[in-house]
Amino acid sequence: MKLRKVGILLLLLSVWGGTMMFADSASQKVRVIINGSEQDDGGLIAENKTYLPLRQLANSMQAIVEWDNQSKRATVYKPNVHMFLFQNNAVFGNVAKGYQGKFKVFAQIDNLKTDVTAVKVSIFDPNGKEKVIQTESVNTSKDNFWYATDEIDYKFEASGKYPIRFFLKLKGSDEWTVVSEKLISSL
Repeated sequence: MKLRKVGILLLLLSVWGGTMMFADSASQKVRVIINGSEQDDGGLIAENKTYLPLRQLANSMQAIVEWDNQSKRATVYKPNVHMFLFQNNAVFGNVAKGYQGKFKVFAQIDNLKTDVTAVKVSIFDPNGKEKVIQTESVNTSKDNFWYATDEIDYKFEASGKYPIRFFLKLKGSDEWTVVSEKLISSL
C-alpha cells in the first residue's frame, strides 16, 4: 500500500513537472533593454516568435502609435523632427551651472503621416521637473512644417542633463507624444 502511494505521488509530480516545463517552453520571458535601461515590461517568446511591448518601444524611438480597436491594428509613425536651440541668432548648447539666459527653440517637422492638433516644447531639469516652454494648436494638412517658440528665460540651477522635448498631440487624442529630444549639459 505504501509503495502504491509513493508511486502515485511520483506520477503526479512528474506530470506536474512536465506540465510546468511545457508551459515554460511554450512562452518565455524576454528581457527588453532600451538605450541601456532594462524595461519593467519585458517581451515574450511564444511559438518561435518574439513579442515586445509596442508602446514602450515606440516611446523609446520617439514614434507615434495609433491603435484602431475595431480592426485590431497598430500603426507606428516616426516623423523626422530636428530641433535647434538659438540665443541671439547663435547656436545654443552647453552651459555652466547657475547660468541664466534666454534662448529659442526651432523645430523642423517632416515625414508627418498623421493628423496633429497641437505641439508642445518643454525643458526638464536633471530631476525630471518639467517647465513648459510653449504649447500651441496647429492646423496643417502638410506632411511638414516649421515651428519656433517664443524666447524663454531659464536658469540652469543644477549640474546635469536638461532634456528639451518636442511633443505632438494627435487628432482625437488627449495624450502628448514625445517625438524629439535635444540635451543641454550644465557643468
